[in-house]
Amino acid sequence: MNLVTLPSIPYPLSWQRAALDWNVDGGRLSLTADAQTDLFIDPLGNKALHNAPRLLFEPEGDFLLSARVTVDFQSTFDAGVLVLYQSDTSWAKLCFEYSPQRDPMVVSVVTRGSSDDCNSAFIDGNDIYLRIARIGQAFAFHHSTDGRRWHLVRVFRLEEAGTEVGFLAQAPTGKRCTATFSEIDFTAATLQDIRSGD
Repeated sequence: MNLVTLPSIPYPLSWQRAALDWNVDGGRLSLTADAQTDLFIDPLGNKALHNAPRLLFEPEGDFLLSARVTVDFQSTFDAGVLVLYQSDTSWAKLCFEYSPQRDPMVVSVVTRGSSDDCNSAFIDGNDIYLRIARIGQAFAFHHSTDGRRWHLVRVFRLEEAGTEVGFLAQAPTGKRCTATFSEIDFTAATLQDIRSGD
């Protein structure tokens, strides 16, 4: 198994699904997803895809993982993602995604057997800060335009044991998509206020 190391993460990362192309340059990670790749179980029962490339690690205890996510948006649902993963039917992702209206936006998905799909803020530009926090048995998703002032996207639980976290790129409708994760920060700490994000 090919392990990847990032300076800011004190755990080795491993591929659950390999990327079409990838690169680590200092603390910056780039992932390129191939065509028709996604992680989504349609609640309408139309399809289930688990082939999006993702690079994961398994932290202990409470943590915060954040990154500045930049995406070369080309096609609908192209995205750079911070992802939580327990099994093929229990996972969650916080996405910087290209909408059908060609607007970059923050989207979250929580999957417990099937996926929900929740659109949040529209973003002006092709980069945004995303953050995942684990607080005991719960998780919180936040986004930020500057990496300092955080806005809550959602808080939720995943019920299975063993949670990996990491980075994902997807190109469900296009030929490929490259997502770059920079200013990556991992902190073993408990988020004190999920509403303010502090």
